[in-house]
Amino acid sequence: MSATLFEQLLHEAFRTEADAAQYLSATDISAYATFERAAKPDLAFRFERVRLVVAMAVLKLLADLGDHEESRKVLDVLHRALKARTVTEIDATITRDAKLFERLYTNLYVNEDGELLLNLFERTLDADTQPLMEEVIQDALRVARELDYSAHDDEDDEA
Repeated sequence: MSATLFEQLLHEAFRTEADAAQYLSATDISAYATFERAAKPDLAFRFERVRLVVAMAVLKLLADLGDHEESRKVLDVLHRALKARTVTEIDATITRDAKLFERLYTNLYVNEDGELLLNLFERTLDADTQPLMEEVIQDALRVARELDYSAHDDEDDEA
């Protein structure tokens, strides 16, 4: 069930074929199913891959919501981290660009939807168990389905 919700979240976040092709491989799309079948020695790495893909989905929603460049930069870091082969490599990739994560919250005007997405991003990074990650995935999917991008386009037109 969770693998299905995971894939639905990816579909909601990466709404066009171009976006999906740019950010997601078949391995990324099946990351949750792979995690569920992982052997114990591989479990931590597979969980980190799920976390990265969920974090990417949430940031993609945020970037699309407000055409936010900092979100796109962090999304690119997470995308690079997906190429890592160990948890240590994932951590090193993210640590190298830690300043981008800090800037994500600096000088950022966010509306209510943006705050929800930033909260989900933080929860994704904090989730350290499968039940917590499942809860984040469910909440992110619910939020993704409720976002109204046209309302934010109208606000930009008024400025």
